[in-house]
Amino acid sequence: MTSPARRPPLRRDTRHRVIAGVCAGLARRYGLSVTALRLAFVLSCILPGPQFIAYLLLWVLIPADSR
Repeated sequence: MTSPARRPPLRRDTRHRVIAGVCAGLARRYGLSVTALRLAFVLSCILPGPQFIAYLLLWVLIPADSR
């Protein structure tokens, strides 16, 4: 039985950031496309909800890369 691939720790990606690196960090952690995740976030802002508040909270709570 093989062990599952280890995921990188959840950190904001400061090298590939557009605003704060939240989407880049989430995409790296979960193996998603950064572009697709950013597009999904922007499109979700059309809908009512706490998207901006969630982004700000993630910005504060997720530590930045130490690179």
